[in-house]
Amino acid sequence: MITPTLSGAAEVVEVVKDVKDIEDAEDAEDAEDAEGDCPPAPSAWNADPYAVALARGGGPLFLRRVADGRRLPLDVARWCARPDAADRTVLGRCAGSVLDVGCGPGRMITALALAGRPALGIDTAPAAVSRTREGGGAALLRSVFQELPGEGWWGSVLLMDGNVGIGGDPAALLRRIRRLATPGGLLLAEAAPVRADVDERFEARLDDGTGPSGPAFPWARLGQDALRAAAEGCGWAMVGSWTVHDRPFLALRNEGP
Repeated sequence: MITPTLSGAAEVVEVVKDVKDIEDAEDAEDAEDAEGDCPPAPSAWNADPYAVALARGGGPLFLRRVADGRRLPLDVARWCARPDAADRTVLGRCAGSVLDVGCGPGRMITALALAGRPALGIDTAPAAVSRTREGGGAALLRSVFQELPGEGWWGSVLLMDGNVGIGGDPAALLRRIRRLATPGGLLLAEAAPVRADVDERFEARLDDGTGPSGPAFPWARLGQDALRAAAEGCGWAMVGSWTVHDRPFLALRNEGP
């Protein structure tokens, strides 16, 4: 495990402590003013199908490709459960303070909080942020492309559950995350469970099994090799890779300031 130097660790710890005092209304106002390399995550994740799935702790819920109608299942039940064996291999590699991008209902953040680790989740779905907070984790209603607390001081950043696809532009996302992580910090990312060289960009909508709902939004899927190539092209260095229960992961280090 790499332990990055965190001269700003104290500041990040205080940020996490203060998050619970931030009102949802302030978060909602901030979420309207996104900044960065590409737009914030779409309002589709605020749509009823996702909120309903989180409330009941499971699907069905799919990403439906606009072009061909193909449906990609979303494992909401696993997201709402406690961390499984694959998740625990990621938790065990976390170093320093942890930022979970697209934290969903917060299983990773909650586990870190219970272990006494400074950790913050961000998500654009109010239902996800609420569930994370109810579980005891710290979370903000923010896009990764907005200004975030502790920028440049996070020891580890998580991209789980297909969140490499956020915004449909992996390079923009990976560059943004480099600015969030401390020099020497880690990105722990889950690749798509597909052929390793797959690199797909597409428009999608949410679908609860009864048909598409909400607006279309850009998304991406990268296999393990494609994700490595994209990350290295953005200044990340490969640290390791592993697969558990058909879920492929990469650990990457932020190479520079």
